[in-house]
Amino acid sequence: MGSDCKFIRILSVDDHPLLREGIAALVKAEPDMSIVAEAEDGAKAIEKFRLHRPDVTLMDVELPGLNGIEAIKQIRSEFPEARIIVLTTYAGDAKVLAALKGGARAYILKRHVHKELLEAIRAVHGGQKRIPQEIAAQLANHAADDELTTREIEVLRLVAIGNGNKQIADQLSIGEATVRTHVGNILSKLAANDRTHAVTIALIRGIIELPAPYAPPKSG
Repeated sequence: MGSDCKFIRILSVDDHPLLREGIAALVKAEPDMSIVAEAEDGAKAIEKFRLHRPDVTLMDVELPGLNGIEAIKQIRSEFPEARIIVLTTYAGDAKVLAALKGGARAYILKRHVHKELLEAIRAVHGGQKRIPQEIAAQLANHAADDELTTREIEVLRLVAIGNGNKQIADQLSIGEATVRTHVGNILSKLAANDRTHAVTIALIRGIIELPAPYAPPKSG
């Protein structure tokens, strides 16, 4: 490669080996970029960033242990110039906003990786930001919404897995009247008709997630 070519060094972070392999195959075909390191969780992503100082980092949001958004924040706190692209299956505006607030420069849905990734890497390396149109529209739709508080999100998570007001009150060590107030605020902020509708909206927007499918308890 000639010395006049600007070579883009990439850190790829995802807990699915097949996705990392697919990204590596895409990048390998390009003369101006290379994968210099890979990581399967947020903590290793930070270690690999410190070690390799990549030009562009591809970061999954949902990672075991330290999640991608927290990893972005930590990397950016140490290296403010870090250029990070979020790759995720989630189009919910809450996750997008959290990633952008954390310092991500671009947001790509995994189903669009083959169409958008290489162009996004070059754009972000060149100092640009990239937000897909469908996600930008979601952000615009909710730009003026009141955000749920941390406590309201805790209440909504407990509602989502089937808890009633008394159970929520017991688990959070608060009164049932306080739970009812939180639920009322949640419905108002999400423009939801009822608790089920609020949970549905919150799942779609990425405000909460359902826990992993329950495994039956092991005997013995």
